[in-house]
Amino acid sequence: MTYPTTHPATWFVTGASRGLGLELVRQILDRGDNVTATSRSAERLVAALDGSDTSRLLALEVDLRDEQAVSAAITATIERFGDLDVVVNNAGYGFLAAVEEVTDAQARDMFDVQLFGAWNVLRSALPTFRAKRSGHIINVSSIVGLVAFPGWGLYAAGKFAIEGLSASLAGEVAGLGIDVTIVEPGYLRTDFLKPVSLGVASTEIEGYEAIREMTAAHQAMPGTQLGDPVRAAAAIVDVAVSGAAPLHQLLGSDSYAIATGALKGLAEEFEAGHARAITTDIPGVN
Repeated sequence: MTYPTTHPATWFVTGASRGLGLELVRQILDRGDNVTATSRSAERLVAALDGSDTSRLLALEVDLRDEQAVSAAITATIERFGDLDVVVNNAGYGFLAAVEEVTDAQARDMFDVQLFGAWNVLRSALPTFRAKRSGHIINVSSIVGLVAFPGWGLYAAGKFAIEGLSASLAGEVAGLGIDVTIVEPGYLRTDFLKPVSLGVASTEIEGYEAIREMTAAHQAMPGTQLGDPVRAAAAIVDVAVSGAAPLHQLLGSDSYAIATGALKGLAEEFEAGHARAITTDIPGVN
């Protein structure tokens, strides 16, 4: 368990101005912990936290694509609070389009924020964690980081990358006292599916009518999602405080049902291809 018990913990949370990130910051402050919260608008973040005690908050506007800016934010956190205990990579946005419809610029923008932004945070935070041989990294993925669906290709690609990065990192730092958890929520009742957080194809290509229908259905979904962001944020706090979460922490009964169903289907696929798989071994080599 790496979460400190004798003094307030210090958190670093990205993507904190709305949705799950905002609720997480609110709960961290209510616990009496310190938190650096990054967003594109510190003013909007502070305004959204009206009613919370923000004396332990460091609100920063940080371009996560800028490695030097991220490093400066981590340095400012330690200078302000004297330590760093938990990092939550939460920044990101959704995107719905057929693979063929995604432009090069759209793909690069997604990876810059969702993957390389998180990687910048990791590179900046890990030296502190290694030096004190403790710390907890929580990377917020999605059920779409485990199971891809038509129309979610770009978003899934970014989240699948986060999954692979996190799994490798977990093995690398296991002997250094550093914990890594991947959080995979299902549908949360946030702004994620609203225009402010959801990109769509700028040019629609004939033949992908099913993607158009799926996109329209998701755009009509806000307010009906199963997941409660307050409970999801509480679960993330518990992941850090308990220090007992598995590498993959699903959030939501929908996420659990999709993941376990996909796991069964994947096992069946592997078994179906078993006979062909073993034909590629060099004979006589065990």
